[in-house]
Amino acid sequence: MELALAHETMARWQFGITTVYHFLFVPLTISLSAFVAGLQTAWVRTGREKYFKATKFWGKLFLINMAMGVVTGIVQEFQFGMSWSNYSRFVGDIFGAPLAFEALIAFFFESTFIGLWIFGWDRLPKKLHLLSIWMVAIGTTLSAYFILAANSWMQHPVGYELKNGRAQLTDFPKVLFQNTTLVVVFHTITAAFLVGGAFLIGIAAYQLRKSSRVAAEDRNPVKVASMVTSLRLGLVACLVAGLGTAVSGDALGKVMFEQQPMKMAAAEALWDTESPAPFSIFAYGDVSKGHNTVEITVPGLLSFLAKGDFSSPVPGINDTNAAERAKFGDKARNGDYRPNIPTTFWAFRWMIGFGMTSFVVALVGLWFTRRRFWLAPEYRRAGDEVPLFMLTKTRQLGPTLTKWVWRGGIWTLAFPLIACSWGWIFTEMGRQPWVVYGLMTTADAVSPGVSIGEQWTSLVVLTLLYGILAVVEVKLMVKYAKAGPTDEEPPREDPRLGGPPAGSEDADKPFAFAY
Repeated sequence: MELALAHETMARWQFGITTVYHFLFVPLTISLSAFVAGLQTAWVRTGREKYFKATKFWGKLFLINMAMGVVTGIVQEFQFGMSWSNYSRFVGDIFGAPLAFEALIAFFFESTFIGLWIFGWDRLPKKLHLLSIWMVAIGTTLSAYFILAANSWMQHPVGYELKNGRAQLTDFPKVLFQNTTLVVVFHTITAAFLVGGAFLIGIAAYQLRKSSRVAAEDRNPVKVASMVTSLRLGLVACLVAGLGTAVSGDALGKVMFEQQPMKMAAAEALWDTESPAPFSIFAYGDVSKGHNTVEITVPGLLSFLAKGDFSSPVPGINDTNAAERAKFGDKARNGDYRPNIPTTFWAFRWMIGFGMTSFVVALVGLWFTRRRFWLAPEYRRAGDEVPLFMLTKTRQLGPTLTKWVWRGGIWTLAFPLIACSWGWIFTEMGRQPWVVYGLMTTADAVSPGVSIGEQWTSLVVLTLLYGILAVVEVKLMVKYAKAGPTDEEPPREDPRLGGPPAGSEDADKPFAFAY
């Protein structure tokens, strides 16, 4: 029994570390691809150089992030055969379908059109080149959709039948379009844009703060304008995505209360059924034993999150555990269907807290960057390419407040990433002891032929490898983020061919990848 528990624990740690690490890159890839496509669209439509510089700057950071996401994502699929072979055998007929769609459709869009976008700046007509980055953005969203459909089936299995000890697919559209999938996709995509918006805010704030310390005559007005545009785009994206994340999170909570009542009872550490059920904004104490030393609650809020009104009863952990024991028997170890209560309780709050912090920063940032407040009187004139009088010198703010305004903008870069990580920890930890809810427990899903030594070895190697990749990623991101927008001039098109200018040395060259 102890060996089996250690085996399961090691497999879970390995998959948890690699999954949370990989998901740091996923929301940035989804959102940055769309932001880059939107900025390039603005450049193609208006011809303004500030949009070109913003496109190239964020595009470079997007490519670094995407490359790291692809590399770290490959390990995920290896683990299904390495540490979770029983799980793979049980769900392979279902799980394989959305993953195949992800590879054949979504990843094809990403891998093909990203090459055209990288190498086609001075080779393709503007609109065709623009189409390539939009196809990448569509591909990243489709990729997320298919993977989330597979994960949603684990949360709420539908469209299957059990034959010879395996789950076999009977209704693929039901797997793709069940309510769990739709709500999870909505929540994940809005959270991804919250991450991307905060990323734009943090780096643009750094660049603008750096520009504020440079003499006005030494500033590049186009570069400054590109960062102002990026900052405003990030602020608006955080505001809209924050609202979307809250709305979709509420919808997802109601779905989970129906499908996985234990997860949501554990999220509140609600040990006994209450009507109405309160929601604790803050709690301190031993939630694993059902009591808190300090607790700040909102009466009836948990009932609203669960049922849409402030008076409905919400089943507690004890009653839910008894109900699942009666329904499923002893599938779980010792007949205990409770997840790790403190982890689930705090992960739920940190997810909400860090995510909504960036929403508040966006509200404050949009107020501080109003045009009449952002520019000093001597710089309030028409045009985008004006030398901006930065907040560090405005008469409206004192130096201490100004410093914290900039710091808040820069620090918010990390908050939604932390929220997303805790969100996935809550999603997966709260489902325990199930790996496929109601069908297979985690203890039954691990590979029987993999030893503890092999698991330790692979865990240490993968953790060290991911640590090295993290150093590489951070150094590259910091290097190019600090460098700021490029000095590169926008490419010129030959109006007859839609390519390089006639007579240029590249005009008659074939594509580098033509052969």
